[in-house]
Amino acid sequence: MIPRYSRKEMVDIWEPATKFKIWYEIEAHACDAMADLGVIPRENADAVWKAKDVEFDVARIDEIEAVTKHDVIAFLTHLAEHVGSDEARFVHQGMTSSDVLDTCLNVQLVRASDILIKDLENLLAALKKRALEHKNTVRVGRSHGIHAEPTTMGLTFARFYAEMDRNLARLKAARSEISTGAISGAIGTFANVDPRVEEHVCEKLGLTPEPISTQVIPRDRHAMFFAVLGVIASSMENIVIEIRHMQRTEVLEGAEFFSMGQKGSSAMPHKKNPILTENLTGLARLVRMTVIPAMENVALWHERDISHSSVERTIAPDATITLDFALNRLTGVIDKMLIFPQNMLDNMNKFPGLVMSQRVLLALTQAGTSREAAYSMVQRNALKVWEERLDFQELLLADKEVVAALGEDGIREKFDMEYHTKHVDTIFKRVFG
Repeated sequence: MIPRYSRKEMVDIWEPATKFKIWYEIEAHACDAMADLGVIPRENADAVWKAKDVEFDVARIDEIEAVTKHDVIAFLTHLAEHVGSDEARFVHQGMTSSDVLDTCLNVQLVRASDILIKDLENLLAALKKRALEHKNTVRVGRSHGIHAEPTTMGLTFARFYAEMDRNLARLKAARSEISTGAISGAIGTFANVDPRVEEHVCEKLGLTPEPISTQVIPRDRHAMFFAVLGVIASSMENIVIEIRHMQRTEVLEGAEFFSMGQKGSSAMPHKKNPILTENLTGLARLVRMTVIPAMENVALWHERDISHSSVERTIAPDATITLDFALNRLTGVIDKMLIFPQNMLDNMNKFPGLVMSQRVLLALTQAGTSREAAYSMVQRNALKVWEERLDFQELLLADKEVVAALGEDGIREKFDMEYHTKHVDTIFKRVFG
């Protein structure tokens, strides 16, 4: 991923130096287990640990690979340069390249998951803070982009919190799904490496042995992992689309923070554009585009082919780095977001009283009017509000049929705003406990 959309902690997980360090640990722990089983001499296993503090030379490994055309062999050759060729002769005993590659990839995905879990926890804290702050800040709800009935800004933040809380649970499950390792040999049968070697290596790396592997760890695990990242990205876009709509000039119920010295347009000095949330919409697309290739990686020929390899070298760093950056950006947007309660009320009153139409409809049916007749009575007055910007309550009070059914006091009573917010506490208890 390009530096513009990257954070160092996540990028470091995918650096070649990190990868080679994990490869080394896999090989060294495997040697320890083999020595304990009497498969290789203990002194040879101990000798491998001489490279424990070595910074592996990425350029040198690339130089060797240019000849061998094989990355794991290039690494093993470089390792022998540090350990000694005779001392390193039992390294990789009975193992195959995928034992190293797949186990390493899952270690990296687990570490990436831990960062993303922290990101989500930070975002949840920001959403909860804003939800509580605006628990009773009334705004109009919209369906199809059209005024519907009153809600609160706190409920808007709360529903985003609940969605991201579900995503946190999904991500933790995906972390568990991907936390497996395999040291099972050339075709997964353990013919040349004892299963206890796999158990030892996995324990040291914080993984669980893959119950059954071939030459690779099954890719349905990875497909599930990237699918979860895609869902998180979609939820992120769900939030930022709402913010972008709120920031529209004719709405302006909320907006991104506009810092001192910030410029919105090279041509129009008055502009305050929702650039961060628009950027997040784009980044969500990048994360989601990794999902289909991950799904297609599940189907490999027989015990293995390498059609998945080039895909994963790209999507694993790209998806995790992008989502890490995006979640942190979104947390900042939520934390600093400007809210305009008066604009919310002004917007709701652009069509005075119209948002109470359903309550009047229900009251008429409860008073004995048929639903069809009640709907017609309410709609004929509501349409005048749309067309002439008249006051809905005043129109109803002037409608003899409605007055006959409800009475003037009964009509006025239906315009109490608290009617729509009476269960906010109940919803908040469901979301936040």
